[in-house]
Amino acid sequence: MTHDNGTRSEGALSDVTARPGGHAVVVGGGLAGVTAALALADAGVRVTLLESRPRLGGLAFSFRRGDLTVDNGQHVYLRCCTAYRWFLDRVGGTALAPLQDRLDVPVVDVTRPEGRRLGRLRRDPLPVPLHLGRGLATYPHLPLADRARVGRAALALKRLDLADPGLDAQDFGSWLAAHGQSPRAVEALWDLVGVATLNAVAGDASLGLAAMVFKTGLLSDPGAADIGWARVPLGDLHDKLAREALDAAGVRTEVRTRVTSVLADDDGGWRVQVPGERFDADAVVLAVPQHEAHGLLPEGALDDPGRLLRMGYAPILNVHVVYDRKVLNAPFLTALGTPLQWVFDRTDASGLKEGQYLAVSQSAAQDEIDQPVAVLRERYLPELERLLPRARGAEVKDFFVTRERTATFAPAPGVGRLRPGARTKAPGLYLAGAWTATGWPATMESAVRSGVGAAGAALDALGRSRDVLPDFFEEAA
Repeated sequence: MTHDNGTRSEGALSDVTARPGGHAVVVGGGLAGVTAALALADAGVRVTLLESRPRLGGLAFSFRRGDLTVDNGQHVYLRCCTAYRWFLDRVGGTALAPLQDRLDVPVVDVTRPEGRRLGRLRRDPLPVPLHLGRGLATYPHLPLADRARVGRAALALKRLDLADPGLDAQDFGSWLAAHGQSPRAVEALWDLVGVATLNAVAGDASLGLAAMVFKTGLLSDPGAADIGWARVPLGDLHDKLAREALDAAGVRTEVRTRVTSVLADDDGGWRVQVPGERFDADAVVLAVPQHEAHGLLPEGALDDPGRLLRMGYAPILNVHVVYDRKVLNAPFLTALGTPLQWVFDRTDASGLKEGQYLAVSQSAAQDEIDQPVAVLRERYLPELERLLPRARGAEVKDFFVTRERTATFAPAPGVGRLRPGARTKAPGLYLAGAWTATGWPATMESAVRSGVGAAGAALDALGRSRDVLPDFFEEAA
């Protein structure tokens, strides 16, 4: 059964009785939980948000390292990410994370002679798919024959029906090969985008999720793939501004508060237990990672709750380097012919006063996530010197890494059937998180969508109007 919040129901027992008014407890203060709390509070519900960490923001956060403010990893979003853009607007952060005027991605191939290494993925202000025509035709990192075949594959991708569950059973790499895409085309184009958005190479990614990314980002609207990123530390957006928005909405926010159990009351309500205190609630939103949700779910809340544990994880490694001088002139670039993926200039956002601070985001980092810092330093500093000639004479003032071993769910073929919707079989209990059935890969966009979806389901049960909720679910197509 499909509900208008874009998620699947776990059964007819869900929300059989409406409870007017009410108190909602949101467990988890990442983007999904903050969104759910704000959406419920905007509808007039009394809300308590409980977060085990000392901060909000989940896996998109900042920390201090000496005089620097460091993001745990580089996060970007696209113009088509309407939910995350709503979130930024809701917390007053839109101006702090602006979008490009027009898609422009510098791509450097270090295997080419210096002076001929730079290519760009750009769009023109033309209708789809003509908006990418000139950029693809002049992209120097693909042979001419590959460029033509890429165009044909893109049109075939556009014809795929995202509602077809069969797409989830196939891997994207096999589909690309079947549609004439060479290994070079996969490396220089499809994986260049796909690894960063899916956190998996094409051969390890569900065709359903990959088709969603490319259809929505590149083939839905000319400006859909324009890139945005925070020009301030992520903590300014996802913790500081989020707390201010929650406070203004009347949400009680408790950090350093770990929920130990979520149990149903005999009268149809819920008891949420934390050390030394119990919260009575009419609705509960579990907005925590899937393994934590599995541990808190009461018996019978999901058919086959073990599927949450069968959803694998994919890691992301971030390499941080502070140089004594400027070595990169662009805000960011991406690279071919090197282990380096995307390199961002975080100098201004971090508060660095002298030199330059680069953050290297390495997705699908299964082979490196547990490597010692010394090994990673020996590997990545020479690669940065290959990529950036100015780095060759620069002094490295600091080198460190951040690791997110469970950064995202693994977008492997078959993952779609493991992702639950917002509603459970336990009336009044809802799920949120980028891992739930939003139709998107594990992104900030997916997290926000899940929070709105869970809030909408809870409002139905609480007898509240969902008219205040943003309506961006239809835009996912």
